[in-house]
Amino acid sequence: TVSVLYCVTNMGKITLSCRKGKGSIYTVNAHKRLGPAKLRRLDYAERNGFMRGVIKEIAHDPGRGAPLARVEFRNPYKYKRVKELFVAAEGMFTGQAVYCGKSAKLSIGNVIPLGNIPEGCIVCNVEAKNGDRSTLARASGDYCIIISHNLDTGRTRLKLPSGQKKSVPSSCRAMVGIVAGGGRIEKPVLKAGNSFFRFRAKRNAWPNVRGVARNPVEHPHGGGNHQHIGHPSTVSRDCPPGQKVGLIAARRTGRIRGGKKISGAWHPDE
Repeated sequence: TVSVLYCVTNMGKITLSCRKGKGSIYTVNAHKRLGPAKLRRLDYAERNGFMRGVIKEIAHDPGRGAPLARVEFRNPYKYKRVKELFVAAEGMFTGQAVYCGKSAKLSIGNVIPLGNIPEGCIVCNVEAKNGDRSTLARASGDYCIIISHNLDTGRTRLKLPSGQKKSVPSSCRAMVGIVAGGGRIEKPVLKAGNSFFRFRAKRNAWPNVRGVARNPVEHPHGGGNHQHIGHPSTVSRDCPPGQKVGLIAARRTGRIRGGKKISGAWHPDE
């Protein structure tokens, strides 16, 4: 008797998006970065009074458009000093005193709970949840506008940099002012070399080749005598890796026409 061994092989290459999941050459270039930039850890001093810090340095962080401020605080419990890294607001300078807490005044660079900031004020480094040490409006030139306060529910309505409205707890903290480094994208790139060095500091994400420009073995959209996908670009949420490219689980496709109406966008009572 002759036994026949069938070898099942996977035809084609592993797609680029799947290769990025393994890490290797696609890891972030973080060895020269200054560290995570966050607000102070929320403590008793900030909840009831304020903490005073001094800006020791304004520094560039590789791979980040906004500068970072190194702020030195006194430890409230031990005889030592604590250095924090903040995303710098426009107008900060070395030697400036920064106040963080409930009773801090409304001044550029101070960190105050949203409920203590008047409506219409411009803020950055905003917390989305109480004590998460800032997650909103942290890119260079970004800011949020405080639309309204709802005293009954204890929530504050914000206008995000994207234009979307978001409601967050009024106890969340924010830094007064806009993030420094604005206008960065107004300078034209001019040549591919500038993009090369920009992304080299971030991660291996450039150049970005379109799927239709590739071969059939490399991408589901590749191949064909003209650059075309050849089948619907929408794919299921449950499709296997390698096939999951294009418009994943799209509810709708095409141009977005007309404005999107949001109920109670500028009316806090609704």
